[in-house]
Amino acid sequence: MTESNLPNHLTNPKIRILYCPACGWMLRSTWIAQEILSTFTGDLSAVSLEPAVQEPGLFEVWLGDSLIWCRKKDGGFPQAKELKKRIRDLLCPDRDLGHLDQKH
Repeated sequence: MTESNLPNHLTNPKIRILYCPACGWMLRSTWIAQEILSTFTGDLSAVSLEPAVQEPGLFEVWLGDSLIWCRKKDGGFPQAKELKKRIRDLLCPDRDLGHLDQKH
């Protein structure tokens, strides 16, 4: 999908990772950011880490205005494989993720 065909909120795609610093989730957030950047380097303009000081227990991953993962709704933290698939499905659905797409 070319940039001109993307929905408005994805023309300059950014990932936001909101996390609760009081819960000690900064390292998990940085690992997830690294996983996302290693897969979608040329597809994203930024990946930001945002401490959600006012929202205890929060862990969310957003692509533009689309919620990709919510720890409370999705029942825990994402595996990198599942998170990458969700991002791919919104950002570039025709893209092959190689071994991540293979069923075992």
